[in-house]
Amino acid sequence: MRIRLGYDIQFEVPVPAPVVAMLNVHPSRAGDLLEPDLLRIEPEVKQEQYTDGFGNLCCRFTAPAGWIRLWNSTLIEDSGEVDPHDFAAREIPVADLPPEALVFLLNSRYCEVDLLSYTAAQLFGGMAPGWQRVQAICDWVHENVTFGYQFASATKTALDVYRERRGVCRDFQHLAITLCRSLNIPARYATGYLGDIRVPVTDAPMDFSAWFEAYLDGRWWAFDARNNEPRVGRVLMATGRDATDVAITTSFGDARLVHFEVTADEVTAPQASIGA
Repeated sequence: MRIRLGYDIQFEVPVPAPVVAMLNVHPSRAGDLLEPDLLRIEPEVKQEQYTDGFGNLCCRFTAPAGWIRLWNSTLIEDSGEVDPHDFAAREIPVADLPPEALVFLLNSRYCEVDLLSYTAAQLFGGMAPGWQRVQAICDWVHENVTFGYQFASATKTALDVYRERRGVCRDFQHLAITLCRSLNIPARYATGYLGDIRVPVTDAPMDFSAWFEAYLDGRWWAFDARNNEPRVGRVLMATGRDATDVAITTSFGDARLVHFEVTADEVTAPQASIGA
């Protein structure tokens, strides 16, 4: 199946400010793109694209003072299948993990592994290791944390979520990631597109989505403590230790969001790109 992806993000910038944007589809999905995946900026400014330490595509530019628009529309081919799974996938002993996975066992800005290790052991330490334990963590977070946009906070950590039992999409993932890491299961934060494809449409405005990936049996698998069900049409943009590493935009100066729109819709035939 084909999915129309896009965004229209606008800011008011009081004074010129350097910006790093992470708005491209992840390189692992580049071969599925049917149209160019380009960050378009109005007014036009010089852009520099680079790959960060986690393998994500980034674009840096300096936003001029005044109004600025970041937008794109592209088309991607997707399998139309639900998230891959393997209920028999095993945990890998720490001594046998590839070096690049080790960083995803450690504390990070929003994931206090040291402070939740005892809790993780109490809740899940007695379970058989592997896929079922990661799924049990997702089930527990999904059932014990209340979702609500009014609970959003830029400073909320996994420990805060555990204590308050409420949060937004990224908070569910931060807590699940931290519980996994506390049990020596590498887990990383993921962000991307996840439209209401083959599920009931919600009234909430479309946004970029967050989920997490756990390293089992030699590969990364998508898990989603917020929705807690296999989904169709998940399109990865970036992965990192937590939300800090995959911010859609990071401005080094004041940038006031004035418009935000995201598109992730299934289409039945090729469509022309959306114009300016």
